[in-house]
Amino acid sequence: GKPGEDYKALLDAGAEKAVEAKSPAQEAPKQEQPEEQKQPAKSTAPKSGDATVIRMPLLSDTMTEGKIVAWLKKTGDQVKSDDVLAEVETDKATMEIVPYVDGTLLYIGVEAGQAAKVNDIIAIIGKEGTDIEPYLQDDDGGSQAAQPAAAPAPKTEEPTGATEVAVSEAPQHQGGERVKASPLAKRLAAEKGIDLQQIKGSGDHGRIVKRDIDEYKPAAQQAASSAKGAAPASTSFVAAEEGHKDIPLSQMRKVIAKRLSESKFGAPHFYLRMTVTMDNAIAARKHINEVSPVKVSFNDLIIKAAAMTLRRHPEVNSSWMGDFIRQHSHIHVGTAVAVDEGLIVPVIRFADQKSLSQIAEESGMLIEKARNKKLQPPEFTGNTFSISNLGMMDIDEFTAIINPPDSCILAVGKITPTPVVEQGAVVVRHLLKLTLSCDHRVVDGAVGARFMQTLKAYLENPVTMLV
Repeated sequence: GKPGEDYKALLDAGAEKAVEAKSPAQEAPKQEQPEEQKQPAKSTAPKSGDATVIRMPLLSDTMTEGKIVAWLKKTGDQVKSDDVLAEVETDKATMEIVPYVDGTLLYIGVEAGQAAKVNDIIAIIGKEGTDIEPYLQDDDGGSQAAQPAAAPAPKTEEPTGATEVAVSEAPQHQGGERVKASPLAKRLAAEKGIDLQQIKGSGDHGRIVKRDIDEYKPAAQQAASSAKGAAPASTSFVAAEEGHKDIPLSQMRKVIAKRLSESKFGAPHFYLRMTVTMDNAIAARKHINEVSPVKVSFNDLIIKAAAMTLRRHPEVNSSWMGDFIRQHSHIHVGTAVAVDEGLIVPVIRFADQKSLSQIAEESGMLIEKARNKKLQPPEFTGNTFSISNLGMMDIDEFTAIINPPDSCILAVGKITPTPVVEQGAVVVRHLLKLTLSCDHRVVDGAVGARFMQTLKAYLENPVTMLV
């Protein structure tokens, strides 16, 4: 307004209008709420300090769920903070779960052999006699509590006979009472279209678990199987039958399928092949092993040569980051190791700065831990370049799929004595075939070719790696 103008009258007028607008709403008759809605939902809040919920931890950057390999404690056991509670199989290795609290193991939420998603409840530890239901209800979230109570179903006449018996055997759940079931059991029941109200739980406090879902048979199916059992056995003989075996996916296999599919179909691969004469490397390795405290393998020589080559060609030591390329100043070389469940890549960190004997010792230790599922996350993450060697399995050559986030992977075949022509004479040389898989978003053909030339020079004359 204008300078000096009285504004208090405007404020008073606005307040009167607000009161007038509010009063009709206050005078509106209140609608009576149904009896069920008037009563708040009864819930017991968890008491602080009585119990601690143990959840499935995130043990690797690619982990979405973990499989319980074995429980080392059972319900009712006393647990100390540094005890190993269970062993969990992740997509990379088998890890130990430590509770970090003292108390009694009150509840196990996931049976051995079953999987749980990250952050799902797997156990509850606390004072003996503590009611665990509030903790489980609290984990279910507020969505169920916010739903209105189900209206009672209209009574209908039940037919007599077999159906009547089946209904009488079904567990009785009161209307509005929450069915106690594990998250996995709920998911399986939803997938199979099974009504949890018809299942009697075999878990703690009548809780429905996966076993109950797997063993559940509808009444009609039970009657059919009974009738089939009463029929006389067939005397026909079947000479051969088709069949199959469904193998559940391990956590490692799931991640291999996901990440390598993304790499193969998301990164434009191209391949560079080169043959390396390994006679000097064979002789050099023999002399090295005469003085080395640990045995140096050809794979150790290749790791060292690749690390030295990456130092001279940093463009290959890079990662595609979506809208930019990250060129790493450190050189961490991963080596693919085959295990029963699939493939894992232990990482030799700062490989360019380590001697051959150091690489050999560390590589042997990591491979042993990988096969025993004892690798820790820092030992299988952070690679900037990868090597896959199938030479020891008599493979001449092959192409490998790039291991994200790397931009290249080197595939190594076997060393083969081969006749070659040198200066007009036929001589036998030990040849090694290498294939470099490149992500064309990061590495161009000429860059990859120069990398392979340098790598070949190091392997054909290993003394140059010492200079």
